Amino acid sequence: MAEIKSLCILGSTGSIGQNCLRVVSSLRDRFRVVALAAGRNLEVLSQQIVEFRPRVVVVSRAADREPLRDRLRARGYRQRVAIRVGVEGQVEAATHPDVDFVVSACHATTGLVATYEAVRAGKRLALANKEVLVVAGEVVMRTARERGVDILPIDSEHSAVHQCLRAGRPREVRRLILTGSGGPFLKTPKRRFPHITPGEALKHPVWQMGGRITIDSATLMNKGLELIEAHWLFGLPSAQMDVVIHPESVIHSMIEFEDGSVMAQLGVADMRVPIQYALTYPERLAVRDDSLRLDLAAVSRLHFCRPDYRRFPCLELGREALEAGGVAPIALNAADELAVEAFLSHRLRFVDIPRVIEEVIEQAPKAPLKSFNDILEADQEVRRRAAEVLAQRS
Repeated sequence: MAEIKSLCILGSTGSIGQNCLRVVSSLRDRFRVVALAAGRNLEVLSQQIVEFRPRVVVVSRAADREPLRDRLRARGYRQRVAIRVGVEGQVEAATHPDVDFVVSACHATTGLVATYEAVRAGKRLALANKEVLVVAGEVVMRTARERGVDILPIDSEHSAVHQCLRAGRPREVRRLILTGSGGPFLKTPKRRFPHITPGEALKHPVWQMGGRITIDSATLMNKGLELIEAHWLFGLPSAQMDVVIHPESVIHSMIEFEDGSVMAQLGVADMRVPIQYALTYPERLAVRDDSLRLDLAAVSRLHFCRPDYRRFPCLELGREALEAGGVAPIALNAADELAVEAFLSHRLRFVDIPRVIEEVIEQAPKAPLKSFNDILEADQEVRRRAAEVLAQRS
């Protein structure tokens, strides 16, 4: 009989968290949910509590405790559940003694501290929010090695790389190739870029995702962040990593080996596929939904092209931040997060997103990062500077 894995899901009410629970629901004999951490979507969280019966749940504010209890009572739920709050609550959930597998799917850096503490506690980690490694890759990966912790990527691109690498040894790898759909503005005339609206940018041609990641896909910042994440996950330098635009999003990434062979991972554009791979690795279990099976005849054709760095400067900013190291990736991530938020609230133009990011990186302090606390302090400092830059532009 297969071992039952006990899960903590950080970000359970977000897109990745909900898809994770859909996978868990289809594999009830393999998983049990011990802890759920959410933001402020109490309605969805209460539904999840009733269905999966966790022992611990986490909300973002103390004021949300009673409204959550009210919703549970209204649903007739009488089982005892501990309701914790904020970062301390996330850490308690992620390091709970009955949890052996943590899914880190929080928005942006919200779950950074809890994810790091989960690794320190020796929990196996399925990582969805790329910001953890963008901001604290060196510390997190070093701690994972010291604790013997497996970090399994959920991002479709990094999951694809992880799968392709099973075909050869690390020293045989010549090049890592991340694919990207190109977002909704791949063929939009550049003269239209100053007039792009949030509504237009949120219409991704392939994937259904949250707000920030959808805008990051539109600017290609998501590929810049993924280069940094791939560096820490797979140990490859910037010079051995490329990005190629692939509008169909059927090939999720590739590895070119020294002998010229290229291994590619293909699949439908549904996050349940990489989530199930991460949760069940090293096994591959049958999917129970036929919509998750790829029909190549229906796809018919696949297209590829090189990214246009002049139209999408965020991609180059990501590569430059990786090569600069230090505080640069932290500044890149923080500035992007705040700039996207400003764009979505109509306070910043689409074309100004990379300009804000570049300015914040240039102003970022050059102090060395010796500890996890140094990283948190640097993040707060660059966020303050990013807010000032945005205030000037707004």
